[in-house]
Amino acid sequence: MSELTLHTPDSLRSRSEAVAASLPPLMADAQQLAATVLLGVHGRKRAGTGDEFWQYRPAEMGDSYRSIDWRRSARSDGHFLRQTEWQAAQSVMIGVDDAASMTYSGSNARPSKLRRAQTLAMALAVIAVRGGERVGLTHLAEPPRGGQAQLLRIASAMMDGGDRPEYGAPKPQVMPAGARAVFFSDFLGDPASIETVLGRAADRGVKGALVQVLDPVEEAFPFDGRTLFESMSGAIRFETLKAKSLRQEYLARLAARKDALREMARRTGWRFHVHHTDTPAEPALLWLYQTLERR
Repeated sequence: MSELTLHTPDSLRSRSEAVAASLPPLMADAQQLAATVLLGVHGRKRAGTGDEFWQYRPAEMGDSYRSIDWRRSARSDGHFLRQTEWQAAQSVMIGVDDAASMTYSGSNARPSKLRRAQTLAMALAVIAVRGGERVGLTHLAEPPRGGQAQLLRIASAMMDGGDRPEYGAPKPQVMPAGARAVFFSDFLGDPASIETVLGRAADRGVKGALVQVLDPVEEAFPFDGRTLFESMSGAIRFETLKAKSLRQEYLARLAARKDALREMARRTGWRFHVHHTDTPAEPALLWLYQTLERR
């Protein structure tokens, strides 16, 4: 009965109105956030496939023989590629975990993990489009595109949440070979699924970043005495009379999860970053920009 209710005209209209109401604030926040980062990095050259020569670089595993500059390589013992200044569009794929756990916020004074992830994701998409790149969402069966219309499609798709599982995991449907990708999540679910996705991405030459978004309460575990812990969906409940006694074990398990994510990223050529919702978003976006930028 609940599945039928989700698809009634009234419920669909209600969801559409909710998405429409949320789009302007999200776009405004993303545009402003992107502008602060672009202000500091505007005009820097990047390698691409245009016509204007920029530099030579040593050939790496995976480079095509056709891209080797044989005249330059003949003057040395190695092979070199002729790089040109950035002109051609590249693909940036973005995944935002919208599971129930991501809707958590330990205070009304700060955004939920999901809202911060959406803002960072949209700001990154804005930067990519402004740089002439194609951008897309990994969970949609659609190719990445450029242009302002694509930004609106991405924002709308991110805000249009349906049924939410307790914890999320990346399930990319589109990962173009050689693209760059970013996954935003709290990564509190099954780590095996993350490892599988990173392995498949590496096989396709896709490099990128994992951004773990956490609320400061999840880092500090400031609980004491009798406490009822309940998951965001209400499906998981646990009550204890001595919450403080669980703190050290909880912190150890959280640290172990971070170490595992960092190691997964290292093995596949990705990067790992932890972002807290009580800190400014600008440093995280700047880190992403510098991580994804191809020099």
